[in-house]
Amino acid sequence: MQFQPGILAAPVPAQARHLFFTLHSPAALPGVLDALLQQVDGSRVVAGFGAPLVQALGRSIDGLREFPRLTAAVDNPCTQHDLWLWLRGEDRGDLWLLSQELEQLLAPAFTLAEATDAFRHKTGHDLTGYEDGTENPVEDAAIEAAILSSDVPGLNGSSFAAFQLWRHDLNCFKALPQAEQDDIIGRRKADNEELDDAPESAHVKRTAQESFAPEAFIVRRSMPWADERGAGLAFLAFGHSFDAFEVQLRRMSGLEDGVVDALYRFSRPLTGGYYWCPPLGAHGLDLSAVLTG
Repeated sequence: MQFQPGILAAPVPAQARHLFFTLHSPAALPGVLDALLQQVDGSRVVAGFGAPLVQALGRSIDGLREFPRLTAAVDNPCTQHDLWLWLRGEDRGDLWLLSQELEQLLAPAFTLAEATDAFRHKTGHDLTGYEDGTENPVEDAAIEAAILSSDVPGLNGSSFAAFQLWRHDLNCFKALPQAEQDDIIGRRKADNEELDDAPESAHVKRTAQESFAPEAFIVRRSMPWADERGAGLAFLAFGHSFDAFEVQLRRMSGLEDGVVDALYRFSRPLTGGYYWCPPLGAHGLDLSAVLTG
């Protein structure tokens, strides 16, 4: 099993850039994908294919679907794109230059629809000051949670990525008393300890992975972002399917028991997309599951 190593590499990189592309010329796909294979190493560049792109290739991936548009007490929008590239590194300038190269490389078939820069804050904190990804599985448990094990050629070692760009109202959050902030998250900011008496709406309780049946473990690789749209968290999670992420999102949104995650008091998702991340083969990205011949 050879997955794209950036998926499980820890900690998250100092800098990242998320590129989202829409397909405009299916006829140009074969040549463009061949060129893309030379650029995606799974570490500096992680690639994910949306369901519309796989459909345009005349194929299907079991379990791949478009992001669900959940509209209950809160809105979780679907902004599904065809191709997602996650650029990872230590230097923001290098990532920007790489993104320009990739945009030109993909131009015959794809149009860049959105680009979001992200960054590591402290040792992996959200801009609220709370640690992110505390309950991430590690080592073998991370592989089991995030990587697909399959006998189907081209699927073994692949992964399913869920992406949402959350915009925080940081002024609103910072104006709250510290105890109320802790109740929203379900942890003490001071020591990252989980609160035994946290309210049912606390984010930690809403997303407790072991509280689902079956258990809903995912590997989070989220990072803060800030630009002219505001600031918040570029949420990124990997799973061997989308099911674990989706049941967590449904509970957060109040669709399970009517209790809405307190996170929505100061934050809202602006985007939402699902992507299938192919495995690596002997010669790079293995696209045998979506390409013929």
